[in-house]
Amino acid sequence: MVSHQMLIGGQLVVGDHLLDVIDPATGRAFTTVGRASLTQASQAVHAAKSAFTSWTATSLEERRRCVVALADAIMVDREDFARALVSEQGKPLNEALDEVDWTVLFIRHYATMDLPIEVIQEDDDFRMETHHKPLGVVVGIAPWNFPLFLLTLKLAAAVLTGNTFVGKPAPTTPVTSLMVGERAHKIFPSGVVNMVTDENDLGELLTQHADVAKISFTGSTATGRKVAASALSSFKRLSLELGGNDASIVLDDVDVETVAKKIFDAAFLNAGQVCIAIKRVYVHTDIYDRFTAALAALANAAHVGDGLQQGTRIGPIQNRMQFEKAKRFLEIAHRDGKVIVGGNVPGGNGYFIQPTIVRDIEDTSPLVHDEQFAPILPIVRFDDIDVALTNANATRFGLGGSVWSGDAARAYELAKKMDTGTVWVNHHLHLHPAVPLGGAKESGVGVDYGVDGLKEYTQTTVIRIAK
Repeated sequence: MVSHQMLIGGQLVVGDHLLDVIDPATGRAFTTVGRASLTQASQAVHAAKSAFTSWTATSLEERRRCVVALADAIMVDREDFARALVSEQGKPLNEALDEVDWTVLFIRHYATMDLPIEVIQEDDDFRMETHHKPLGVVVGIAPWNFPLFLLTLKLAAAVLTGNTFVGKPAPTTPVTSLMVGERAHKIFPSGVVNMVTDENDLGELLTQHADVAKISFTGSTATGRKVAASALSSFKRLSLELGGNDASIVLDDVDVETVAKKIFDAAFLNAGQVCIAIKRVYVHTDIYDRFTAALAALANAAHVGDGLQQGTRIGPIQNRMQFEKAKRFLEIAHRDGKVIVGGNVPGGNGYFIQPTIVRDIEDTSPLVHDEQFAPILPIVRFDDIDVALTNANATRFGLGGSVWSGDAARAYELAKKMDTGTVWVNHHLHLHPAVPLGGAKESGVGVDYGVDGLKEYTQTTVIRIAK
């Protein structure tokens, strides 16, 4: 029995294949959904292309109305979406409810934005205007850590700017995306929004398809390289939000207990499975012992379990492949550092990792210089701020970072020297729909959110009128 259907060309369809969806808290399938064949994926692109001409001619007011209606439909079923998120992704229910709320908040903000004609010169000789035109068919490919938030925001940005959309969720978290498609079916004209699922076998078709104008991808840097190479054949427009290894630098003048709590929260949200989570912490030697002890106390108090159980703070790793990677990082933690809390894998069928704090570890360890994407946090001691900054920047990633100090001006001067797309001062993980988010180095191409993010879904055209 299929629980949710795909949306292709204005029709809800079961799919030529089936896909079992695993609950990571149990390691067992909790539902089965439809899965697209190559033919059905091609049909979705064709439907989006066919709908583009009429949709791009639709007024901005009507496009806004549809986007807001989608946000409203998600909020009406807020609890259902949140529980589906827990079952397919594993995060605790309170975090799942937050994801639903963030999704609705960002969508509604998008609906207030516009890309009007900009007059860049107006004199006796010339009038010059900048126009932002829709591209055509946009393919949105989302990861498994925030499946509702990330895919739905790609959808909203694409259709608001006059594009049509084909969404493909991660194979391990298709349910909430299909639920969005089922609601979009009642709101958007036929073909404007399409939603297909796969088993990692449709990516090449979608990224190489001649009728696709843009790909918006969020995921690992390794997969991002493949997407970029595939899209290069026809020079498709690309937005890539990729891996990160965010560093936090903690100076010697902080309130240890307060900052440790904030860093713990920003490192262990969604069991550490956040691209912009704190993944390594550089702490000044004068407060190192107190700081690591404070983090250890927080980790000891964090309950690990099924996200639907009351009091759960840390849910499971989302899928078995990532679970096996996390276990290898635990081995590295024991080898290269001193594990002061956690470091074990509880028994049972679920993909659980205890929140783990690792101290007395060197910057050369893979646990520090690689992205672990798990509830394992290495704490590196430093004496010299310049050395800490050099080590924080000595990575191929550049998504985010943060500096913590009792003196905000002191932290600001250090923050300006971090080589990342976003730097937070005395906080971490804060996002806003009006503020662009993008990566430096191998953490991405382009930006999401804000006016700059909206422009990523358009072609800039300059019209020059001689008088």
